[in-house]
Amino acid sequence: MAKVLAINISDKKGVIKTSIDEGVFVEDYGLKGDAHAGKWHRQVSLLAKESIDKMTAMGITGLVPGKFAENITTEGINLYKLPVGTRLKIGDTIQEVTQIGKECHKGCAIKQQVGKCIMPTEGIFTRVLKGGVIKPDDSIEIIK
Repeated sequence: MAKVLAINISDKKGVIKTSIDEGVFVEDYGLKGDAHAGKWHRQVSLLAKESIDKMTAMGITGLVPGKFAENITTEGINLYKLPVGTRLKIGDTIQEVTQIGKECHKGCAIKQQVGKCIMPTEGIFTRVLKGGVIKPDDSIEIIK
């Protein structure tokens, strides 16, 4: 079963995010209080624990949810294989996949601290179609 492991937030772009108990996701905006939220196509970022585990297997230590600046850390779903346009029910929200991966910007704190970033190949971005609350352990369903 696909589920949410963590909700992560930061007030600046390009930095590691801190895990919170629950996130309020606003329609056509993103995670309330997060630096990446706004009226654009990359409102929410998601990264799978399975992707983070690949980095751990390469010998990188200290990786925890939010370390790659993802808003939602997931488990049990192969995010980067979802086609753009896929709709997901996550907690109370409905989100649409808008982009797979992105290049790290110059001076990215994650790349500097971790040495390599997995977001460019395995992170995904969504737009919030229906707002609501998301908490750890909430299920993630692909809407057919």
